[in-house]
Amino acid sequence: MKVILVNGSPHKEGCTYTALSEVQKTLEEDKIQTEMMWLGTKAIAGCIGCNQCLKQNEEQRISNRCFIDDKVNEFLDKVEEADGFVFGTPVHFAGASGQITSFLDRVFYGRGNMFSNKVCASIVSCRRGGATAAFDQMNKYALMSNMYVVGSNYWNQVHGTCQEEVKQDLEGIQTMQNLAKNMVYILKCIKAGESLGIEKPKYDRKIKTNFIR
Repeated sequence: MKVILVNGSPHKEGCTYTALSEVQKTLEEDKIQTEMMWLGTKAIAGCIGCNQCLKQNEEQRISNRCFIDDKVNEFLDKVEEADGFVFGTPVHFAGASGQITSFLDRVFYGRGNMFSNKVCASIVSCRRGGATAAFDQMNKYALMSNMYVVGSNYWNQVHGTCQEEVKQDLEGIQTMQNLAKNMVYILKCIKAGESLGIEKPKYDRKIKTNFIR
C-alpha cells in the first residue's frame, strides 16, 4: 500500500513539511510505502475549464492529463499506484495557498473516477487563526470524489511560524500521528475487505441538475 503526501507550501521544509513528516513517519512505522511531493515555487496555473483533459485518447495514453505539463501531470501519473493521499497547505488569509488551490482545482477537475474509493486526508499549518476555514476548503475536493476522508482526535492542524515552533505544538504533532494511525487502519480494512471478496461500491452515471433552463 502506498500514500502520496503533497506539500503545498512555498517553503520546502517549513511548517507544513514538519506536519506532513509526522504523518509520513507514522505511516512508514506501519509498513505503508510513502512518497513526499513538493509543489515548489514555480507558478501553477489555475484551471481554465477548456475540457481538453476530458477528451479520451487511449492510443496516445494521455487521457485525463492536463494540456499544461507541470506538477499536475507529474502527480496524475502517480495516482493509479497510490491507495491514499495527504494534502498539506499553509494558511493564507484563512484559506489554502494559491499554489495548492490551483493544483487541486486541476487535479480533481473531471477526474473523480481516478480517486474514487481511495483514502484522503488534508492537513493545514498556521501561525494563529484561519486553520479550520482552510481545512474545510481542502476537504471539499475529496468529499465530492467518493473518497474516504480521514480525521484525527482534533482538526488536522498545527501551529507555529517555523519548524521548531511546530514541534512544540505537542497537540498538533499528536493529531498528525493519530491521523496517520487512522489512515493505516482504513487502508488495511479496505485491503482486508478486498481479500474477502467485498466489492467496492458501483456508481451509476452522475446525474447533473442545472437550475437555469
